[in-house]
Parts: sequence; C-alpha cells; structure tokens
Amino acid sequence: MSEKLSDLNLVFSTPIWASLIKDYENLNEKLYDYIKKKQNDHPNGIKKSNIKGWHSPDFNLDDKEVKLFIESISSNIQKVINDMGWDPIKNNIKLTNIWSVVNKKDASNSRHTHSNSYISAAYYVKAPKDCGDIFFYDPRSANTIRTPVIKKSTRLGMQQVNISPQEGLLIMFPSYLHHSVGENNSDKERIVISFNIDLQLKK
Repeated sequence: MSEKLSDLNLVFSTPIWASLIKDYENLNEKLYDYIKKKQNDHPNGIKKSNIKGWHSPDFNLDDKEVKLFIESISSNIQKVINDMGWDPIKNNIKLTNIWSVVNKKDASNSRHTHSNSYISAAYYVKAPKDCGDIFFYDPRSANTIRTPVIKKSTRLGMQQVNISPQEGLLIMFPSYLHHSVGENNSDKERIVISFNIDLQLKK
C-alpha cells in the first residue's frame, strides 16, 4: 500500500496580476499625447526612484484622459479586490494618485516600494524591445538572509522575478513589494503610467 508522505501547501503567497487591456492601442494614443503635454509643461519633472528618467507630477484625476484610463482598467481593479477578498461595501476603495515615468536610453528606476497604499500598478504606453524589465523581489526578509547553493531555479526557490514590458500590459501588485526597473537599452522611450490604490474603512 502506497502512502502519501507529504503534501505541498502554498501559503502566504504574493500575487502579481498581469493582463492586456482591451483596445489599448486607441487608449495609448490618447495617453501618449496627454503625457507628452505634461512633460512639456513640467520638463524637469520630480525626483523619486527615477535614474536619468522623467517622473511626472501627479495627474489630475478629473482630466478626461485620466478618467478614460481609470474606466478602461476598472474591471481589472475589481478582480484584484475580489481575489483578495476585500469588502467593497465596508471599505472605501480609492485610486489615490497616478503619474507617469518616461525612461529614455540608459534610464532606470531604483528599488523601492509604495508606502501608505495597498495595491500599486504599472501600465505600459510605450514599451520597445529591451527597454527595461520590471523586477520584483522576495518580500520575506528571512528568505534572503541565507541562501544555499542553487541547483536549478524554481518558483519556490527564486528570490526575484522579472516581467518584460508590453504595450497595453497592466501589472498590479501589493504596494509593499519591492520592485525596480532595469536600464532602457533601446533607443526609444519606455513610457509607463503608475498608480496606487488605498482602502479605508467606511464610517
């Protein structure tokens, strides 16, 4: 009689959602023009995690292009809320801020998190080949203190994962998750829109 010696149970998982937005070509045309106008109005941008890249001030949430963007991704945000089991009745779900980062050749973003939020995101308006992957790092500090010799990379043993940008791709992840952006090795711009989502208990 054979006996099952052990079961593998995956607990405390860190989710990363990635999906293409419907009709992103039309959406990205409008977003590109909007971002370029912002860049023209604020050529120096602001300094955050950006290295050699341009980081916009926060967008006006009442601008029509921003409203169109939020509407286009609303079902994706709802899926995140559902997957996490968060109560949309008892919580105020608020998209707190949206901004853009434009990375030209050799630009990148240093490792960072997004504080005071629950979910953060990256949406790609322009993503030429070799423009810089987004890297995510294992949030469990105990797992990075000591590391044995690796025979092969597995989903259980890896300490970082990278996703290559693609135009129209929306990536959402817990705001506590450390992430960075590799150097843009192309001669074209890498343009991303990022945003944060917060939940607050309704009074």
